Amino acid sequence: MNRIRIPADLVKVNDIFKKNGYKAYLVGGAVRDILRKKEGHDWDLATNATPEQVMKIFHRVIPTGIAHGTVTIHIFGHDIETTTFRTESSYSDGRHPDEVAYAATIEEDLSRRDFTINAIAADLETGDLIDPYDGQEDIKRKIIRTVGSPLERFDEDGLRPVRAIRFAGQLDFMIDEATLKAVSEPAVLKKTASVSVERFRDEWCKMLMTENPGASLRLLEQTGILDIFIPEFKSCRGCMQHDARGFHDFDVADHLFYACDGATKESLIVRLAAFFHDIGKPDVRSTEIKDGVELIHFHKHEVISEKKCRTIMTRLKFPNETINRVCHLVREHMFYYEKSWSDSTVRRFIIRVGYENFDDLIALRIADIYGMHAVPLVDGSPTFMLLAELRTRVEKCQESKSAMSIKDLAINGNDLMKLNIPAGKALGAILRELFEAVTDSPEMNDREKLLECAKKIWTNKYCPD
Repeated sequence: MNRIRIPADLVKVNDIFKKNGYKAYLVGGAVRDILRKKEGHDWDLATNATPEQVMKIFHRVIPTGIAHGTVTIHIFGHDIETTTFRTESSYSDGRHPDEVAYAATIEEDLSRRDFTINAIAADLETGDLIDPYDGQEDIKRKIIRTVGSPLERFDEDGLRPVRAIRFAGQLDFMIDEATLKAVSEPAVLKKTASVSVERFRDEWCKMLMTENPGASLRLLEQTGILDIFIPEFKSCRGCMQHDARGFHDFDVADHLFYACDGATKESLIVRLAAFFHDIGKPDVRSTEIKDGVELIHFHKHEVISEKKCRTIMTRLKFPNETINRVCHLVREHMFYYEKSWSDSTVRRFIIRVGYENFDDLIALRIADIYGMHAVPLVDGSPTFMLLAELRTRVEKCQESKSAMSIKDLAINGNDLMKLNIPAGKALGAILRELFEAVTDSPEMNDREKLLECAKKIWTNKYCPD
């Protein structure tokens, strides 16, 4: 292909550049996506105008990375990242160029880019493609290949090996043999280790949200990158789970990878929980011989998994809210519903896990089941029907507006103080006891009934004759 169709809004953007005597090109992922017949979401431009010149000719421009020649144009409802043609010197910190020099041509600019599939530009005026490194051919072959020497490209920027793996998973491409080999080189791994945990975390999350995250996760493990950022995972490889009961076909590592594949694509929280839910198993693995058969156990592994999950996510600087939600799912993933559960047992389950977490917990259970044999949960199977029944019962409890916390009681602490029950430990204990009573018998959540019950508890327990 020699040219592509330039979107109408970009044609108007180009008119502004051209009117002021500058050239502009569409570059990066948008061009790659158009060539893959996908809709491009983010527009990145390269231009011979300096950041200061761009800021003069457009009304709304934010200097998002002006030290590196980058500004963001706000126009026609788009945020368009725009970078002056540039070449770069060495990268002492493994991430940012020590100095940026503006280049004269788009070809010079493309020579500094990471992978051939990202080193294609489209002239905004004509749509003509500039493809000096055969990126179109690599897109057709579904290959990730560096521009020039892999060792040189990776030495410049320690995040590039991680991005190669992310692109492979995101695009369903293979990494070129020489490129993949370079990722595992000690010098490259050392450079990658210098990357900030936040940058790794962001790339890792993008991997987790791909169609089949297990593919990227295996490459992270295979290349040694996973050992750098999540060394706790290493003990999962070779930790066997299969015994005569047939619960698992895989070791813990592959089980976690498959669980990520089986988790809903709609939730990063669930996919993170799928990755971490059994990471503590190697620490608690035990065996016993029963009736001449060896059985493998992982008692209380969810407790250790939660601790490891919190440690790792904190180290990777996830937001506290995300850490808490994921850790809660990991801690609760071993629930076992039976038809014999009473209504009060269902209510206690909801109170413990939180109604707001219920859908995610079910999604995690479905992912866990997929990870056991790499087979989806079958509609109509006994496990499917049990989960469906639990969902129905939980929704029924929610619709009945049963008290799910002390604040849902028909009375509060002020009501008790009006009964001359002083504020303090006794008052709190009485409220908790009333909540227990309402959990067992929802009909008790009546103001008059609770006030009468509170009087009796206060008199019998805290004001003996």
